[in-house]
Amino acid sequence: MKENVDHRVPVLIVGGSLVGLCTSLFLGRHGITHMLVEKHAGTSLHPRGRGINVRTMELFRVARVEDPIREAASVLADNHGILQGGSLTGDDQKWLFEQIDPGGALARFSPSTWCLCSQNDIEPVLMSVTPTLGADLRFSTELLSFEQDESGVTALVKNRETGEHSTVRADYLVAADGPRSPVREQLRIGQSGPGDLFHNVSITFRSRMLADVIGDRRFIVCYLTKTDADGALLPVDNRERWVFHAPWHPDRGETLEDFTDERCVAHIRRAVGAPDLDVEITGKAPWHAAERVAQRYAAGRVFLAGDSAHEMSPTGAFGSNTGIQDAHNLAWKIAAVLDGAAGPGLLETYESERLPVARATSERASARSAEHSHPGYEPDPETVPEPVAAAPARGGGGRQNGVLAVAMGYRYGQGAVVGADPDLPVVPERMRLCGEPGTRAPHLWLRDPAAGARRSTVDLYERSFVLLSSEGTPWSGAAGSVAKRMNVRLDAYAIGTGPEADLIPEDGGDWAEAHGATASGAVLVRPDGFVAWRSPDAVADPESVLYKVLTTLLDRY
Repeated sequence: MKENVDHRVPVLIVGGSLVGLCTSLFLGRHGITHMLVEKHAGTSLHPRGRGINVRTMELFRVARVEDPIREAASVLADNHGILQGGSLTGDDQKWLFEQIDPGGALARFSPSTWCLCSQNDIEPVLMSVTPTLGADLRFSTELLSFEQDESGVTALVKNRETGEHSTVRADYLVAADGPRSPVREQLRIGQSGPGDLFHNVSITFRSRMLADVIGDRRFIVCYLTKTDADGALLPVDNRERWVFHAPWHPDRGETLEDFTDERCVAHIRRAVGAPDLDVEITGKAPWHAAERVAQRYAAGRVFLAGDSAHEMSPTGAFGSNTGIQDAHNLAWKIAAVLDGAAGPGLLETYESERLPVARATSERASARSAEHSHPGYEPDPETVPEPVAAAPARGGGGRQNGVLAVAMGYRYGQGAVVGADPDLPVVPERMRLCGEPGTRAPHLWLRDPAAGARRSTVDLYERSFVLLSSEGTPWSGAAGSVAKRMNVRLDAYAIGTGPEADLIPEDGGDWAEAHGATASGAVLVRPDGFVAWRSPDAVADPESVLYKVLTTLLDRY
């Protein structure tokens, strides 16, 4: 069976929704050809999963798709806050927060910012890019079964339009096939967590009068809390297209058929507080909020990513972002192994890094749903975790600082890092990025004199390891020697203001201080932008030290 196959690819991705397409994007950026199969005929048609956090936007920035994604999201560019009230016409509305980034404090941490782009808008952008990066995208194609052995995975797939069956042989399989993942089920990987939290029906509708009712209140979402008409209202274009999430109680015998157009229209009118509101129902889709995390992220050569690995409450938009960041973490590791730069042990760090992040983030998502009194969510006070502290970090951030810590301040206490503290919490109480191993490397603006361009340190990290050091130190020379000796991708940048500097800090910025080092030290950053190792000061033999560190990180013993 392994020899008689129709297609051979390094990686087979199962699932062509947001996380599957991002896996394709990131693998393609590393030069890894791959096939993606998706049972549906096309991308998502329903507006959902639209909150893209700053860390994910950084990944899109480096992958050169940030601009087209922002263009696709331009209609909601001025929507920022979360509003709550009994209705939209009463006098009891309050802002849970009015701005995502009050005072612009986020600029201290990142060259990017948050973005609202619905899944049905972002997926076509990704689909337009990935085929140019070596992706073979096959929609209307369903995975029927798979087997794996020591050298690869053999999958049987079916073209749902023609009925044709074919076999695909891949080195690795990535399952991005959703919360009911057939791949996870076949692997018999269990899940932990409270399970189902609440159920909603997402109703798309048209209304021209609603824009007049809302006025100049440009919210991301408005939670409407009237007892007999609660729900969440989300703008699609701020003019006439909207989404309303209505609570659904299947545990009380309520069925989807109960959500007739007449019932939905009446519910939306009561929730808004406008009995004569024009409402044209255009679609309905059930969805389930849950807190579940897979007990394992991998089995042999098969890896879980996105909803197949974790389900989270939607409040805070943590779920899809965590899934995209799963894909980013996994892609560079698969690429390193396939390129021969790393041993297979590197892939084991995918689970040891991402599983703790999913557990911590899913707990935070549930806590945030409780904080916001998300319609339909009735948490058990005995099981709801304490909210993450949201005291402002130095330089600002306010209440949203706690969300930022979850979105990009998380750390890897173990995995492909040297010198990380495994006893520190995965998600810190407040945002703090200062070059500690296992954390996202700090953002600092630099000038590239050779290219005459302005770059963030974030822009340096994608396809290779990067060593940062000061000009005039032996670190860059040592990095060049180690790269040749090990045949690994390792770029070195000497930072300073003199003629030997590769990069010049803007506004007198001190790269070493920002990264917790001295001018004689060095910081090694992984392709995904996380600090792999740090030497705060000079060492006697930097080449030997670097060689030992990379040997450990890449499982090259």
